[in-house]
Amino acid sequence: MNKGLNRRAGLAFAVLGISTLAGCGAPGEGGFGIGDMLLTAGTTQTPPQAAETRDVYCPVVEVMDGGAVIRAGGVDGGSVRSQISLGDLARECVGQPDGSTLVRVGVEARALLGNAGSAGRYDVPLQIVVKDGSTVFANRSRRVAAAIPAGQTQTMVSVVEEGIVVPAASAERFEIQVGLGTRAAAGRRG
Repeated sequence: MNKGLNRRAGLAFAVLGISTLAGCGAPGEGGFGIGDMLLTAGTTQTPPQAAETRDVYCPVVEVMDGGAVIRAGGVDGGSVRSQISLGDLARECVGQPDGSTLVRVGVEARALLGNAGSAGRYDVPLQIVVKDGSTVFANRSRRVAAAIPAGQTQTMVSVVEEGIVVPAASAERFEIQVGLGTRAAAGRRG
């Protein structure tokens, strides 16, 4: 009989202890209770991650004034060696948990040979600017090589610029501008 009483007392003590521990981590308060420990099979729990938001303001990419084309050589058709022009432009904006927006900009450029041009490697200078009025969040210049092989007259190159962060205070009114060359981002082509 004594053995049965000890077993019941031990069971009651265990239930009381578990009930007490379970109350320490109330649900929704960020605590870690016994229920959490049983569900996650351990004593650690990863913090919940706030979700990214894809439905955020994401302006159309604008071309800077004079930034759509670069021509090398003369002005008449017979003396042009090469021409580089912008192609497709793309952007992606992802809202972050802190209210900021993470921006990715894609730029495609085409290098063409003129009548006086020859196959070879052509330098494509790109500028990508993300700003709100006079406040510039990113002003990135990239140079990529466009190789036009012998027997060909054109080639395409593309650049994707990532990691541009727009603060929460400007997340609803910023601009994205791109251009060929290294111009200041003062104007835009509408």
